[in-house]
Amino acid sequence: MENGFRELSVVELQKLARLYNITVDELINPEEITPREVVIEDKSAIEQIRLIQQLDEKDKQIIFRLIDKMLTNKKTESSSKRIWRFSRLTLL
Repeated sequence: MENGFRELSVVELQKLARLYNITVDELINPEEITPREVVIEDKSAIEQIRLIQQLDEKDKQIIFRLIDKMLTNKKTESSSKRIWRFSRLTLL
């Protein structure tokens, strides 16, 4: 049911913070009660995915594109090493 409320995106929060000349943290936590930092490295892979799924769609896509790029680079790097080893062995 529509209640007239929606969550703001990160970009919208940044714009509001700039408008009021404050940080996004000050905008979100006006009483200066800072929530405990989320450290994704300490979480299991399933918990990491759950946390990522809580982000808005644009932020999720950025993270998934970054992961895709890193995996592609890793695969390319592994392939290059195999080719180099093979060509070295055939030259010997």
